[in-house]
Amino acid sequence: MKLVVGLGNPGKKYERTRHNAGFWWVERLAHGAKATLRSEGKFQGRVARLADAAETWLLLPATYMNESGRAVAALASFYKIEPQEILVVHDELDLPPGTVRLKRGGGTSGHNGLNDIAEHLGSNDFWRLRIGIGHPRDMAASEQEVVDYVLHPPRAEEHPLIEDAIARSLEVWPLLAAGDGQAAMLRLHTRPERSKE
Repeated sequence: MKLVVGLGNPGKKYERTRHNAGFWWVERLAHGAKATLRSEGKFQGRVARLADAAETWLLLPATYMNESGRAVAALASFYKIEPQEILVVHDELDLPPGTVRLKRGGGTSGHNGLNDIAEHLGSNDFWRLRIGIGHPRDMAASEQEVVDYVLHPPRAEEHPLIEDAIARSLEVWPLLAAGDGQAAMLRLHTRPERSKE
C-alpha cells in the first residue's frame, strides 16, 4: 500500500461522528507510527509519510466526504500511485458495530466518499477497509434518517465495539503494508468478532 486514506468530514463538529470512523483509524495508525499529519494545500488534506521500507502516505481529506476524490486523486497523481496500491478506510452502514471487513474493488454501496474517489481515479479497483457502524433502526430508513445517523456519535454501547474493530484491523496493517492483502483478509475475517451481548 502506497496510500492510506481515511474518510470523514473535517472540523470539530464532525470529529466524533460515525461517519468519521475512517479518520479515527488513520489517526491511530499515524500515532502508532509516530507520524505527524500536516495540512498540505496542494493535496487538499492532512498528510503524513510513514517511515517504513516502502514509501507509504497517509491522507485525511480536508474536503467534505462527498468530495474526497479530489484530494485522493491529487496525491495519487503526484506520486504516481495506482488504484490497487490505495487503501480507503471508511464507515460501513451494512456492517454492525464491532465488525470490520477488507476487500478490493467491487461496488460502493452508495457511499458518497467511495463514489467520488472511484470517479476521480477512473477506477474502483482500490482496497477498502470497512468499519461497521450499523444502520438506523432498519434497512427501510429514509435517506434523511441515514444522514442524521452517520452524522451523530455512536451510542455508548456501540463505541467500544467500533474501537475494538479498529484495534483488530490495525493489527493486520503490517501485512497490508507488505502488499499481502489476501493474508490480511484471511487473518481479519477469521478472527472472532466481539459479541454485542
